Amino acid sequence: MAEPKEDSFLDDIEEAATEEQELGEVDVHDHASELDALRIERDAFQDRFMRALADAENARKRSEKDRREAEQYGGSRLARDMLPVHDSLKRALETITDEQRAASAALVEGIELTLRELVNVFSKHGITVIDPQPGDRFDPRHHEAMFEAPVPGTTAGEIIQVSAQGFMLHDRILRPAQVGVSSNRE
Repeated sequence: MAEPKEDSFLDDIEEAATEEQELGEVDVHDHASELDALRIERDAFQDRFMRALADAENARKRSEKDRREAEQYGGSRLARDMLPVHDSLKRALETITDEQRAASAALVEGIELTLRELVNVFSKHGITVIDPQPGDRFDPRHHEAMFEAPVPGTTAGEIIQVSAQGFMLHDRILRPAQVGVSSNRE
């Protein structure tokens, strides 16, 4: 839209130059070179303006992306620091015997509720559990092999033991699941 006005302005200058030349006041070549200089200057300003607009748009997109990432992943350090709490509560529940469960039912229930609440908070903030099972295929994107062992009846690359669950924050790994993998070559 701006170009027709600028061209119109330049056309007006050309007309004025032609009139001045007809009156014998000014040489047409001076006006033509002046007009060319103005066109070059206009083009340079237009180029700089377009580049500035592009830079501003890129900065806006970059800041929007940074804001989204900060919103999604800003708490990843805190989340990562909370994983051992989850592991400890889970281990505590796994080691309780039936006798202890009967004798300290309220304490056990408190631990279960605390673990459940921690998992709910994780879920609320986009943290999901990676819970492989023995027999699943090893996936290096989600699992960390802690050891390899030849176990009869399994195939190479099959998970034989889960040492610790893994966790993801949205689409990023907070901690891979720690697993033992079969090394059978049968």
